[in-house]
This record gives sequence, structure tokens and C-alpha cells, in this order.
Amino acid sequence: MENSNLQDYSHKRFNILTGEWVLVSPHRAKRPWQGQNETVNNEKRPTYDKTCYLCAGNTRINGEVNPKYEDVFIFTNDFAALQSDSPKFNVNDGLLIAESETGICKVICFSPDHSKSLADMSPLEIQKVVYAWQDQYKELGSNPKINYVQIFENKGAVMGCSNPHPHGQIWSQSTLPNEVYKKNTQQLNYFNKNSSSLLGDYLAQESENQERIIFENDGFVVLVPFWAIWPFEAMIVPKRHMANISEMTEAETLQYAEAIAVLTKAYDKIFNTSFPYSSGIHQSPTNGKENTHWHWHMSFYPPLLRSASVKKFMVGYEMFGSPQRDITAESAVKMIKALL
Repeated sequence: MENSNLQDYSHKRFNILTGEWVLVSPHRAKRPWQGQNETVNNEKRPTYDKTCYLCAGNTRINGEVNPKYEDVFIFTNDFAALQSDSPKFNVNDGLLIAESETGICKVICFSPDHSKSLADMSPLEIQKVVYAWQDQYKELGSNPKINYVQIFENKGAVMGCSNPHPHGQIWSQSTLPNEVYKKNTQQLNYFNKNSSSLLGDYLAQESENQERIIFENDGFVVLVPFWAIWPFEAMIVPKRHMANISEMTEAETLQYAEAIAVLTKAYDKIFNTSFPYSSGIHQSPTNGKENTHWHWHMSFYPPLLRSASVKKFMVGYEMFGSPQRDITAESAVKMIKALL
């Protein structure tokens, strides 16, 4: 049953995956907004743009020509953040500490249609993207120098996306990034103590009260996590305990694609705009260990707060104290579910 205090009074919520807290201030959602309004561009894009570096058949900035691809196209990032040939080194000079980091970065085009986003694609089309994610996780993860594969997407200019063509990225590296390290620790500690999956047990509790569940099918649950930070944050979690996306059955890949389609389509209806977000898959490291404590999941972090032009900023207290949100997770669920 919904706790009314959580909807009316300031409080903290604990993130079981990171071990950190988020401040929730539901009363602040009523305050007037006199801050920055983002420019909204709902202009319909063409299916092909001759100036786009990612469109099929076009030449990229480095001179390479894209093939005439018909569904998913993957290539090594022309401006990779991680280098595969970096020399191994470390710096340990008193309080000055650094060490080398190597990796492989790739770009994955979801569709040759320049006008689309995942929200415009069918589950069968998105399933092809899921297949590509699985292949890349296994291929990159088999490299002995790669211990983690991070799959993510930045959608929309407000999220720093430099090209509107439907695409995501895959950064693979030799060590665990910060967020993954925290989630690895929390899940391992819970599994060692309870001999069960942290997210599996969390799903069981959420399924009982149904307050934060947006959508579910036979294989997946789409929900707003109790500890959500972003106004319309959501998470897709497999019902079956799986450490990584390579463990999905054929049926589950389509169920996963359906979950993505349902959520992204609902997002676009919230403010009648192509909803920006950063999304990412957190899953088991590729370090050769069993990692049975991992329960993979995909998170969506959209920045829009009150309208298509009002963005939430992480500033002030959030930079120096801890994350804070105004709209409660339960309120966000009601808004999203009404648009399904």
C-alpha cells in the first residue's frame, strides 16, 4: 500500500544497487519555474540525409564509406575515448595516482532510416539491435584485455548527442567503471548473504504492490525504481535471473525488444516530443569469473522535468551533496502508464 508520507514530505530513498541515497522533495514540484527553457525541435527528419556521417552509403569524417546497410551497422568509433594500443603504465607519486586504461569503442547504428528512433521502430526491428548487442558483448568480452562491456545510447541534443541518426555506442575496457563497480559490490554482498539475486528479490517485492510497475510481459518488467533520481527514470529488468544479455532465449530477445518499444513510445507521448534520454545496460563483467551474483538490467535517464523545454540540472546541492528529485517515483509511474 502506498505510503502517503512519501508523497507529501521530504525524505531519503536508498539505492540498493549503488549503496547511495537520493533526496526526494515532493512538495517542491509545485513551485513555479523561472529557469532555463530548452529549445524544442520537433522537425521531422528525412529518411536519408546526405550530410549525415552515419547514413548508409555516406562517407564518414575519416574518409571511410559506410556500406549500404539495411538494418544494423556497427563500426569502430572514429573518435574513440579508449585506445586499444595504449602502453601499460602507472603513476604512484605520493597522492598523485594514475594508471593506464585500454579499450575498444564502437558505434552501432540501429537503422538506416535517419528519421527514426527506437520509439519509431517495431519490436522485430529492435530485436535486431538486441542481437547486435549480444554479439558485441560476446565478441568484445572474449578479448582477454577487456573486462567490461558498456552498451549505451544518448538520445537528443540536450544529452550531448552530436548526430540525430538512430545510434548508440559500446565502450569496452580493461577495468570496471565506477557505477559498475558499485553495483558489482552491492549485488555480490547481497548474493553472498542471501544466496539469491538482489534484483530478483526486489522484483518480487515490486510485483506484490504494483505501485511502480509500468509494463510487463512474460520475460521482463518495466518499472520506475523506488530510488530513481531522474524525473521519468525507468528500468527494464528480466524476470529470470540472468547475469548478462547473452543468456536470453530467442523468445526473451523479442520480449526485451517489446519492453524497449513500449517504454520509448510512452516517453515520446509525455510532452509530445522526441523524448531525450541516456540509456545503458549494466551486466556482468567479462573477467572470466562466474559472476552469478549479477542480474542484468537496462536503465533510462531522461532529463526533462516539467515540459518539453524544461530540463532537470544536476547542480548545487546535487553536485556537492547528493542527488535530489521533486516528482516522486510513484507519480511518474502514473503519468507514464496513462500513456500506454
